Amino acid sequence: MNTHSTSEESEAYIALGANLGDRAGTLRAALDRLDQVEGIRIVRCSKVYETEPVGYLDQPQFLNMAAALQTSLSPEELLQKMLDIETQLGRTRDIRYGPRTVDLDLLWVEGQQMDTPDLTLPHPRMMERAFVLVPLSDIVPQNEQSSRLRKLITAALLDIDGKEGIKLWTTSVWEGGSGHSVS
Repeated sequence: MNTHSTSEESEAYIALGANLGDRAGTLRAALDRLDQVEGIRIVRCSKVYETEPVGYLDQPQFLNMAAALQTSLSPEELLQKMLDIETQLGRTRDIRYGPRTVDLDLLWVEGQQMDTPDLTLPHPRMMERAFVLVPLSDIVPQNEQSSRLRKLITAALLDIDGKEGIKLWTTSVWEGGSGHSVS
C-alpha cells in the first residue's frame, strides 16, 4: 500500500449510500468528515435519490448520491480514509449488499486504472448500477477532461435496468464545498 501522498491533485468520484437510521444526516456527516481530511476537498455533490435495494431485497430503501473530490491522496489512501469514515459512522459488514448506516465507494480517479486485492479502478460494477450512474451523471462535467467518463455514463444509462426504482429525494444534503450539479 502506498503510504505517502502525491502533491499533484486528481479529481475523484465517489458514491454514497445509506439506508439505516438518519439516512440524510449520515450522508451529510460522511461528506463533512471527508471534507475535513487533509488532501481531500469536496467540489461537487449530486442530488440525493431514494432507491430500491439491489441484491439483498429485505431491507429499507436507500438514499444515494455522488460527490466529486479534488485529492492529493493516492487512490489507496483515499479508499482507506473512506473505510475509516464508514467505521466511524457505524458501518458493519454482516450481510453482503445488506442494510448499512453508510456505504462509500470509490468509483473513478482521473487518470488511474488499477486492479489490486483491495481496489479496482474504475469501480468494476458502477456501469451496471442505476443508483450510481444517475447521481454520477449530475456531477461529471461536460468538458474535454471528463469526456470519456461522461460518454460511458451516458451510454450505460440508455439501456440500464432499475432507473424506475430511483426517485429524486432532495436536491442537496450538504452545504459545504462549491455547491452542486454542473449539468
